[in-house]
Amino acid sequence: HVILAPWVIQNLYSYVVRGENDLSSFLIFPFLLWRMIHNQLWISLSRYRTAKGSNRIVDKGIEFHQVDRERNWDDQILFSGILFYILSMVIPKATHLPMWRSDGVILTMLLHAGPVEFLYYWLHRLLHHHYLYSRYHSHHHSSIVTEPITSVIHPFAEHISYFMLFSIPMLTTLFIGTASAASIYGYITFIDFMNNMGHCNFELIPNWLFSIFPPLKYLMYTPSFHSLHHTQFRTNYSLFMPIYDYIYDTVDKSSNTLYERSLKRKEEFPDVVHLTHITSPQSIYHLRLGFPYLASSPETSKWYLCLMWPVTLGTMMLTWIYGRTFVVERLRFDKLTLQTWVIPKYNIQYFRRYQNQSINHMIEVAILEAEQKGVKVLSLGLLNQGEGLNRYGELYVHKHPKLKTMVVDGSSLAVAVVLNSIPKGTTEVLLRSTPNKVACAIALALCQRGIRVATILKEDYEKLKASFGSEHNLVLSNNYSFKTWLVDDGLNEEEQKKAIKGTVFIPLSQFPPKKKRKDCFYHSTPAMVAPKSLENLDSCENWLPRRVISAWRAAGIVHALEGWNVHECGCSMFNVDKIWQATLQHGFKPLTIPVAMKNS
Repeated sequence: HVILAPWVIQNLYSYVVRGENDLSSFLIFPFLLWRMIHNQLWISLSRYRTAKGSNRIVDKGIEFHQVDRERNWDDQILFSGILFYILSMVIPKATHLPMWRSDGVILTMLLHAGPVEFLYYWLHRLLHHHYLYSRYHSHHHSSIVTEPITSVIHPFAEHISYFMLFSIPMLTTLFIGTASAASIYGYITFIDFMNNMGHCNFELIPNWLFSIFPPLKYLMYTPSFHSLHHTQFRTNYSLFMPIYDYIYDTVDKSSNTLYERSLKRKEEFPDVVHLTHITSPQSIYHLRLGFPYLASSPETSKWYLCLMWPVTLGTMMLTWIYGRTFVVERLRFDKLTLQTWVIPKYNIQYFRRYQNQSINHMIEVAILEAEQKGVKVLSLGLLNQGEGLNRYGELYVHKHPKLKTMVVDGSSLAVAVVLNSIPKGTTEVLLRSTPNKVACAIALALCQRGIRVATILKEDYEKLKASFGSEHNLVLSNNYSFKTWLVDDGLNEEEQKKAIKGTVFIPLSQFPPKKKRKDCFYHSTPAMVAPKSLENLDSCENWLPRRVISAWRAAGIVHALEGWNVHECGCSMFNVDKIWQATLQHGFKPLTIPVAMKNS
C-alpha cells in the first residue's frame, strides 16, 4: 500500500496547500478506500449469509487453500490506483473533471452494454481455450465455490486485459470531453458491485424483479447464473448481461432451475452450536466475518489494526446497538451440521459484575433459540461458562428443566487433553491456577495416578483439599523448581521468572498465558486437531493453529456424535476416559504439531 504514498501526498499537497482546484484527482485515494470498504462489506455479508444457509447455491464449502489463494484481493485496487494516478498525469483531460455530466453517464452506460459486454464475452470464451485456460484462467476457476473476492483473483495478464476492456467507456468520455467524476468512479463502483454480487454463494435477486420486467433476464445476471459457470465451466460466459449467452446459445440449461431452487432454500438449522463471544475490540477482524486472511491465521496483535480505530469503534457501537447473538461459521462433519454463534460481548465485560444479567440473558436467549431450531447440543465456549456467571451453565438447565438441547461445558474433554499433554514419566507438577472445575478434576486425577500436585497459595490448597477430600499427593509448597507447571491465563511475568530453565507450561484455561520466557516451553490451551472430514473449516479459532479446535468445542461435537442425552454443566462432569476414547475414535487427534516450543 505504501507504493501509492508519493501520489497521495502530492495530490493532498496540491489540493490543500497550493490550492489547486482539482477535486476529481484529489478523490482518487478516497475512492480507493471506498472500493476496499465496499469489497469488505460484500465479504462479510456473503460469509454471514452462507453460514446461515438460506438461499445458498453450492453446498460445498471453502478451505484454507482457497483463502490463501485469494488473500491478495486488494492488489487489483492498488493496481488500478497506480493507473489512475499515471493517467491523470499523462492525459490532460483526465484532471479537473466536473462532478457530474448526464451525457457522460449515459454514454458510459451505452458503451458498457455494447462494446464492453460483447468483447468480454468473446475474450472470456477465448480464455477457456485449453491453451490459455491452462496457463491463465484456470487460476480463477480453482475456486469452485465462489466468494465475492473470487471475482478479482486472476493472473496479472488477465488484470491488464480487463482494465483495458473497462477503460473503453472511461477513455472515450475523457477524449470527447463528457467525462465526470461520477461517470468514472460510478462506473468502477458498478463493476465492483456486480462482480461481488455475482460471485456470492447465495441467491439474492428477488423473482419479482423478473416478473415485473421479463427482459431483465437478458440484461442482468444472478449469483446462481454465474455459479454455474464455475461448476460447469463451458456455459454462462457473459460478464453481467446474459444476452450474449442467449444469442450464442451458451446458456446453461439448468440456470432457471438453480435460480428458483436457491431462492426457495430455507435457513439451515444446525445439529450442534458452539456459543462463544468476542474477545477484544480488534478480535472482530479475526472473526470469519472480518478479514479472511486474518481469520485464517492464529490471532495475534497487528500494529496496523490500531490505525483502524474509527472502524473498531464503529463495530463496538454496532455490537452494542444490535445486542444479539450472530452466526459466523457453518461446518459439516459426518451427518452433522455445525454452527458457531457469537455473543456480542467482550472479555472485559465478563469481568464486570453488573454485566452478568445482560450476558446471562443473551446466553439464555441463544439456548432457547437453539432449542426452537432443534439443536441437539450447545457447547459453551470461552467465558460463557464462568463459575461466577452461570455455574458452568447449570443456571439455564435449572431454569429450563425440560430442555431437549444438551448444554455442554466441555470440561471433561479439557481435563482429558491436559492429562494426556503431561510428559510421560512426570512424578510431580506445580498447579498454578485458580482451582476451578477443570483444575480440581485434573488435580484429583493426577493424585490418584500417584503424581504429586503442589500448590503455592494456601487458599488454593484448602479449596482443592475441600473439593476432593484428603489426598496425600496434594502438597502445599513454596518451591518453584518443578519441570511441569499447570497454569491458567493469570500466570504473570514475575511468577514465570521463578521457573527453572526448560520448564513446561501447560495451560488448562480457555485463554493462554502471556509467554515471557524464551528458555521455557509453552503448550497450547486444551485443543484437538480436527479430522480431515470436517468440511468448510477456513478460519482459525482464536489463537489456535489451522484445523485445530478447542477441547470445549470438540466436546460438544463428540457429545452429538455419540448421542449422549445428558447435560454436562454445573458440578457434573462426563467420564474423562470415555470421552477421550470417543474423541479419538471419531478422528480427532492430540495436538502433535510442535506446540510445546520455545517462545521466539
